[in-house]
Amino acid sequence: MSIEEGVGRAKLGTDEEFEALLDFIKDNRGFDFTGYKRPSLRRRIAKRMQDVDSEHYAGYLERLQEDQNEFGALFDTILINVTRFFRDPLAWQYIAAEVLPRLIEQKRPDETFRFWSAGCATGEEAYTLAILLAEALGEEALRERVKIYATDVDEGALSNGRHAVYSSSELEDTPDELRGRYFEEANGRATLRADIRRSVIFGRNDLLLDPPISRIDLIVSRNTLMYFGPESQRKILANFHFALNPDGVLFLGRSEVLLTRSNLFVPIDLKRRVFAKVPPSDFRDRLRDFAHGDGGRTEAADADGQRVWHASFDLAPVAQLVIDSGGFLAGANVQARTLFGLTQGEVGKPLQDLELSYRPIELRSRIEEAYVQHHPISVRDVEWRVGTDVRWFDIEVRPLHASDGSLIGTGISFVDTTRYRRLQEHIEESTERLETAYEELQSTAEELETTNEELQSTNEELETTNEELQSTNEELETMNEELQSTNEELHTMNDELRQTSDELNSVNAFLESILGSFHAGVVVTDPELVVKAWNEQARELWGLSAEEVNGQHLLNLDIGLPLERVMPLARATLTESSAQDAVLDATNRRGRSIRCRVRTSPLLSGSGEARGVIFLMEEQ
Repeated sequence: MSIEEGVGRAKLGTDEEFEALLDFIKDNRGFDFTGYKRPSLRRRIAKRMQDVDSEHYAGYLERLQEDQNEFGALFDTILINVTRFFRDPLAWQYIAAEVLPRLIEQKRPDETFRFWSAGCATGEEAYTLAILLAEALGEEALRERVKIYATDVDEGALSNGRHAVYSSSELEDTPDELRGRYFEEANGRATLRADIRRSVIFGRNDLLLDPPISRIDLIVSRNTLMYFGPESQRKILANFHFALNPDGVLFLGRSEVLLTRSNLFVPIDLKRRVFAKVPPSDFRDRLRDFAHGDGGRTEAADADGQRVWHASFDLAPVAQLVIDSGGFLAGANVQARTLFGLTQGEVGKPLQDLELSYRPIELRSRIEEAYVQHHPISVRDVEWRVGTDVRWFDIEVRPLHASDGSLIGTGISFVDTTRYRRLQEHIEESTERLETAYEELQSTAEELETTNEELQSTNEELETTNEELQSTNEELETMNEELQSTNEELHTMNDELRQTSDELNSVNAFLESILGSFHAGVVVTDPELVVKAWNEQARELWGLSAEEVNGQHLLNLDIGLPLERVMPLARATLTESSAQDAVLDATNRRGRSIRCRVRTSPLLSGSGEARGVIFLMEEQ
């Protein structure tokens, strides 16, 4: 860490304050940035803090608590969406010439292709892959056989990707032939063809928290891993390994080097960052030996039985581990890998090097005990605390023997009894509440007897009260006559209000007729420039109806008129109570460029004060 960076960090706050800020973001918005590299993350957050004049992490956390809109601006700063079509052209040429033909050759004509663009930002690389597949398979096969999943955590970037409208700079590396064939360009913007867009499915996916998409032929994740720390990278790579088909390919960015992070992939072309999936560890073969010994089956029968055994072990509903006689982790099924956060790279390591050797229980002594006693060792109600979460397990350690009786390893199963433990606690709590309720019921019965005596006394009082009520009833009849008189007065007032409402409707219809009679677009706003009236000619010019714009601020409208140049006219009209006039370049609702004359006039009150602005917009 440089001296300048250390001084800057000290000014912003302590490490504890920074981690508290990250925890607050995770708890309130579900974005977990704790796996990102700290120097890069600190720089991006410090930049946003500088933009809002916040000097300390603690102060910025208070700002996030008070201003929910600040989250969006912070995420836009952290999640840098830098990408373009055919970024690193040589790498994409290799994908088109070598990788895609091999993947296509491996598929039957009726099989589908599944691709995943992870950390897709605004979708340029997902669409790049779609274009290359359209060239390799044909556009009809692209529609029928290809699914491309484009995922990111930035909802704004995903929304832009679905629209597939890009600037010319984002197509700089796109070959001219493909650019002309697949894009429609107008006014400096390029729109991808709709039939190509439909082959890409956009969706939110957090690479650290959400499960991976399965049965993938090619994963494109370019310069995404670089934002994560080593532990997070290993977890993501393990998910990628699980997601890929046996012959699947991983395509990374130029800034990422995989070999130092995982042994789950081997390079196909290291220069272009293209990697192949390494087959799972041979622990499954050892499982077969544990079950069957060294012989007694033909190769064909053994292959079929091996697949059945693999599937049965891996998908067992109970977490299971296999430790070989040398103390190495020989196997872990899906439940165990999920429970203990294991990756395929940790299979084959010594048990003593793994955290699960002593959490939630010390396993090595139990394994030794099972070896000595030659029978399973069971431990009940083992408590495991992970943060604030508490779970209970029944753990069984059982020795494994080959067909000749020799000891070849240990099988360990973890049965989650949390549900039953909590149910038992709930039953005990309910029993205590039931006993308390029975005592309260006895007490209530005694109180009821006392209450019954009191009710008899109350009944006598009620008879006296009834006589008083008869007197009160006579008074109510007198009040009822007075209310009838008041009701007649209200009917008269209601008739007058109905007449006033009819007159008001007539005036509104008259005003709408006036606005509709103008051959120019007419917009009326209040002093805050919130739209109050919008005639049919304005809708014809800009494509927005009165229902869509009424109550909206003028600057928030997405129309082809450069509103930032209209604002000075409106301010001058409000300040000086005088009309202003300008001719501006604009784009009408059909996307055609026009010259628009804009005239602003003050909407005056009876005292001559400007109560709003009248905009008159007419195509020249």
